[in-house]
Amino acid sequence: MSPSFYNHTNPQEMWYVLIGIPGLEDLHTWISIPICSMYIVAVVGNIFLIFLIVTESSLHEPMYLFLSMLAFADVLLSTTTAPKMLAIFWSHSMNISFASCVSQMFFIHFFFATESAILLAMAFDRYVAICYPLRYTTILTSSVIGKIGIAAVVRSFIICFPFIFLVYRLTYCGRNIIAHSYCEHMGIARLACDSINVNIIYGLTVALLSTGLDVVFIIMSYTMILLTVFQIPSWTARCKAFNTCGSHICVILMFYAPAFFSFFAHRFGGKTIPHHIHILVANLYVVGPPMLNPIIYGVKTKQIQDRVKKILIQGQTF
Repeated sequence: MSPSFYNHTNPQEMWYVLIGIPGLEDLHTWISIPICSMYIVAVVGNIFLIFLIVTESSLHEPMYLFLSMLAFADVLLSTTTAPKMLAIFWSHSMNISFASCVSQMFFIHFFFATESAILLAMAFDRYVAICYPLRYTTILTSSVIGKIGIAAVVRSFIICFPFIFLVYRLTYCGRNIIAHSYCEHMGIARLACDSINVNIIYGLTVALLSTGLDVVFIIMSYTMILLTVFQIPSWTARCKAFNTCGSHICVILMFYAPAFFSFFAHRFGGKTIPHHIHILVANLYVVGPPMLNPIIYGVKTKQIQDRVKKILIQGQTF
């Protein structure tokens, strides 16, 4: 790389180097095998799940329509990150332009925020289904579901779009090494010569007022669900009610647990948790939950199992 590169301060002219997982460069090829496998399963599994929901009229219920939204967001989130990660691991294709890096940053945060909003919508769906079963179909109509989906996308766009301006406003003095496998907001901001206090404050505000509030409302929804379920006299009815929430609870834990681990480890565990652990968890996070979501719903949801069996039986007849 020419020395003149380091004199550039115009972001449009800059190229960054994503080094993958720092400290584990010798293991990149081996790490790529599970990540590639998980990515393929995530894409195929979620597309198949969307196909099942779209083609089976019995799955045109609020719960499954929200699930199809989640599956679509999973495909987009993993596709935004995994191909570049694998290019780094396999062919050492580490260079990325500033514009491409910022675009990837925006879409990663955008799809993450969208998934969080969809999970909140799914919690609301379970709350209405269990606490107000007689009004379920009148509350969650197709029109309402569509508006919730649009609101999730619009909210995510509004809170993530400022990230683009926040990184473009900074002055860069030539540092171009990002110790990560993909571009994210603070990873770019830390390469600037300017103060990044605004970036830090806005990032924390977004995390608290979007994802944080989503988690609070999800907890409130399930608290009210538990209070309602424990008032049911029949143990069989209680188990059935809990079973309808089981898949969603598993998906919530898989989505938020790694996210909060990365968030708190990055800010409070920098000296106790090795940096390569942060990056490895972040890499698995963008392919792990998307891979497991369709599997969990497929295993725990009878309607989806019945639809899969129906397709397999039809395939055998041909």
